[in-house]
Amino acid sequence: MKKQSEIRHTRLKYLIIGTALFLVIITFTPLILSPGKTDPRLFSMPYTLWTGILITILLVVLTYLGSRVRDDDKN
Repeated sequence: MKKQSEIRHTRLKYLIIGTALFLVIITFTPLILSPGKTDPRLFSMPYTLWTGILITILLVVLTYLGSRVRDDDKN
């Protein structure tokens, strides 16, 4: 029988994977990639550029968190 901590780590791992997949999928939707959409601007960067940078930062944070979650298969 799995320990409670192993179940929590497995759920956290799947949550991180699901969030990363959601971010990757949303990146290629018209929500982010709208032809001719440059507004709103942030620091003189068009909408698509600064949202891409934000999604990249979020993916880096998720990758870090995923590396911190103990891999249950190594026990």
